[in-house]
Amino acid sequence: FIFSINFTQNDITTDQLIVRRGQSFLLTLEMSRPFTEGEELHLTAETGSHPSEERGTRSVFGNPSPMYSKAIKAAWKYSIDSSSALQRGIVVLTVTPAADAPVGRYLLSASTERKKTSLGSLVVLYNPWCSADWVYLPNGNEREEYVMNEQGVIFRGAGHFITPMQWDYGQFEDDMVDICLKMLDINPKHLKDPADDVSARCNPIYVSRVVSAMINSNDDRGVLQGCWDGNYVGGLNPTHWSSSTNILQRWYLNNCHPVKYGQCWVFAAVMCTVMRFLGIPCRVVTNFESAHDTDKSLTIDNFFGHSGVVAKKSRDSVWNFHVWVEAWMKRPDLLKYGNYDGWQVLDPTPQERSQGAFCCGPAPVSAILKGHVDLKYDIPFVFAEVNADIVNWMVSATGSKTKMNSDTRKVGQNISTKAVGSSRRMDITDSYKDKEGEECVLMLMLVCRGPLKHNGARERTVFKHAVTSLNSQEEGNDRGPQKGAEPLKVEMKIEKVTNPE
Repeated sequence: FIFSINFTQNDITTDQLIVRRGQSFLLTLEMSRPFTEGEELHLTAETGSHPSEERGTRSVFGNPSPMYSKAIKAAWKYSIDSSSALQRGIVVLTVTPAADAPVGRYLLSASTERKKTSLGSLVVLYNPWCSADWVYLPNGNEREEYVMNEQGVIFRGAGHFITPMQWDYGQFEDDMVDICLKMLDINPKHLKDPADDVSARCNPIYVSRVVSAMINSNDDRGVLQGCWDGNYVGGLNPTHWSSSTNILQRWYLNNCHPVKYGQCWVFAAVMCTVMRFLGIPCRVVTNFESAHDTDKSLTIDNFFGHSGVVAKKSRDSVWNFHVWVEAWMKRPDLLKYGNYDGWQVLDPTPQERSQGAFCCGPAPVSAILKGHVDLKYDIPFVFAEVNADIVNWMVSATGSKTKMNSDTRKVGQNISTKAVGSSRRMDITDSYKDKEGEECVLMLMLVCRGPLKHNGARERTVFKHAVTSLNSQEEGNDRGPQKGAEPLKVEMKIEKVTNPE
């Protein structure tokens, strides 16, 4: 038979067939003779170098319908469309990729009783329009902003002087299909075990960690090399960049050698581009007065001698701002601990290792708000970025330390992202932490402990709970939130008395 493909909903590129998981497309086959609905006709979709039905990387589907075992994953399906002209041998199939299919490039073939024919390739992406997909985002305006919008605004500066900068994400520009799939194919996990890696691409949690690691080049053939010492010899100042596509195309055309140089907002913007291309809703987020806690203490420790000079240099620090991304996805891996679906923090800037790689997240924003630091992934690090205490210590001549004072409010200010449908700044600090010091009246029915007078007290309770959880982990009790671990169970009504300026 002869075939042609008809797909009318391709918003990404006219050069390649791009479909989304759980989204049907039309495939027209022109047979050499009339065709009847009862005749044998199977399609096969395969991805990766070791396709397997058990791994979800191969699906055989059609008429007669295959007998699937329980071990089969990611089964595709088709139906014969009413626009077919079977007597003339024109068969129009409505083909639907599985909503849990691994993303990537697939080879599609068709077979009858006598012949098997290659139909070419297609690319399958995540589908935030499909309720069965883990990245489903129900709000249409948010999908338009966080998946389809190729332009954005990133906020930098300082908490008291926030400046916007325009950024071109360009996730649907030329070569983005090949660039993003190349990034997945050269990641260390794929090189170590291609079959496992391709199979795991059904999972946006896994893929987002891979992308986070591949944006920086610290331990792989990643996209960007960071530079923070001001010496930009051999490359460009990070402030030069205003477009992800320029960076990604340069990386791809230079045989995947890192582009020089990037800093946090550049790393985050490039990751946002890749995530949006793959179909994972994503936004760039800026945290002002952002802590870098290197030892999971949830404190930024400064050490001084009696003369007031720094007694020893601390690896901890507070940056005037730091930029990461949030991605929207379900977290069924955490379901036994509660509902942690929704926005997840991912940070491609190389700071600390996570399971051996320079990546960070996905860390549920809802877990950060509650102080649930004993969940995957990297929640203690992100919690400290927005909520660490700054502690100043006096170091004596004998080396003993005495706590002088602490600042519980400085870290984590004006957490910002671009608003949906406009260029204005949207403050999302409340999704990460309770307000520190805002006057409120709380009417509480307490299960335990005494009444709280304001949200600042609630913030302190969450902080202390996080510290206790981390100490418990260090003692070998790393099992996720336990029953009763939440230190406070309340029913509350909040009435604002004063509004912050």
